[in-house]
Amino acid sequence: MNTLIILSVLGVITLFAEIFRFRKGLFPLILIGLAAAFTFTVMDYNNPQVYFGMMNFDNYAVVFSSAILVIAFLWFMMAQNYFLQETSVTDHFALILFSLVGAVVMVSFNNLTMLFLGIEILSVSVYVLAASDKSNVLSNESGFKYFLMGSFATGFLLFGITLIYGVTGSFDLTTIHQHISTGNQTGMALAGVLLLLVGLSFKSSLAPFHFWAPDVYEGAPTTITTYMATVVKMAAFAAFFRLFSTCFAEIAGHWTQVLWWMVIITLFIGNVSAVRQKSLKRMLAYSSVAHAGYIAIAIVSMSATSASAIFYYTLTYSISSITAFTILFIVSRHKNSKDISAFEGISKANPLVSFAMTVAMLSLAGIPPTAGFFAKYFIFFTAIHSGYTLLVLIAIVAALIGIYYYFRVIIAMYFKPEQQLVPIKVGILHRIVLIITTILTILLGIFPDLIMGWL
Repeated sequence: MNTLIILSVLGVITLFAEIFRFRKGLFPLILIGLAAAFTFTVMDYNNPQVYFGMMNFDNYAVVFSSAILVIAFLWFMMAQNYFLQETSVTDHFALILFSLVGAVVMVSFNNLTMLFLGIEILSVSVYVLAASDKSNVLSNESGFKYFLMGSFATGFLLFGITLIYGVTGSFDLTTIHQHISTGNQTGMALAGVLLLLVGLSFKSSLAPFHFWAPDVYEGAPTTITTYMATVVKMAAFAAFFRLFSTCFAEIAGHWTQVLWWMVIITLFIGNVSAVRQKSLKRMLAYSSVAHAGYIAIAIVSMSATSASAIFYYTLTYSISSITAFTILFIVSRHKNSKDISAFEGISKANPLVSFAMTVAMLSLAGIPPTAGFFAKYFIFFTAIHSGYTLLVLIAIVAALIGIYYYFRVIIAMYFKPEQQLVPIKVGILHRIVLIITTILTILLGIFPDLIMGWL
């Protein structure tokens, strides 16, 4: 609860920054506030608390909240240069902070009402941020499309919550679990579960509810796309697994078959579509869809190790994505292009950028010894032990497709000539972010047990 209070107060203070003219001190204040929120969050580990039956700050919530705050801290460092050029910097900062409040609520809800509030607090902020580049038509289209599709998905979510309430007479997760586990499921209850599955699949960009993601990711400013691909995705999957593992594990046979097929479709649509892209930003957007498919395998498996596998995967994926999008932001500013061709030959004049990007691509592709390899390994291990060997074999085939388009970027950097060997200017904060994320990607790949035992 202290985490929510700190983030909320920080967001309100940010709104008044223009009035009281402390805009220049806002950025360090936010970093200090995030560090304080992280400290208080970690202090709640092994000290579960339920607040009024609405919020449950157990170890699951603490671990995911801590990871979200770490990623948000790195994201603010990555995005500072973008926000410094914005006249409405305080509004942007406030929207991000309030969206973090929604993300924390999503990973710690104990009531379907709080799930809905968390999703909406997060989503409404991101709708505005996606359209924040007012001079760019694609950004305006991105925000509008995300708003329309998000509102439509929220309708499915609310309808599902309504049906579950009609059957169980409660929004409380424990009460719903007790009613569902009695074996007296009705058609209305199963319909409610499937509608909730649809709503959360949209938020997680699982096919066939992924169609908004590539356009929205491409049109939004690169920094906002980074936030959507990391913090938003982590919160969405944490909420997805918390709800279905708590309430609907006993009737998994009714919904895992649907999710099984959605996973397969997601894996192949994401990976095959990414192969065809010339724009690195759009390629990473389809890659994000594919990674959603890998994460969802752990939800299909629904075993004792699923939570740890999802946490490890979302964390390592987010770290690698921060690296990739930071470099994309730097290079696109320097060369005024987001295409893969903009990376041709940059290794000679920019060894740090090239090495960091190589590590990120290898991790996203699942190549050892990076963290991405063990992320896929833990997901596949969980699925095999739950009897989903065929699904793992299909996922491996899809992963092989993914290796092709990730290596295109590496080949462009190291084996394609550049017309002009011009060093790319990398700011001090960007340099720090790249060093931290690259070290973490390698370190978590060599020592995955550093975080796997937290859940």
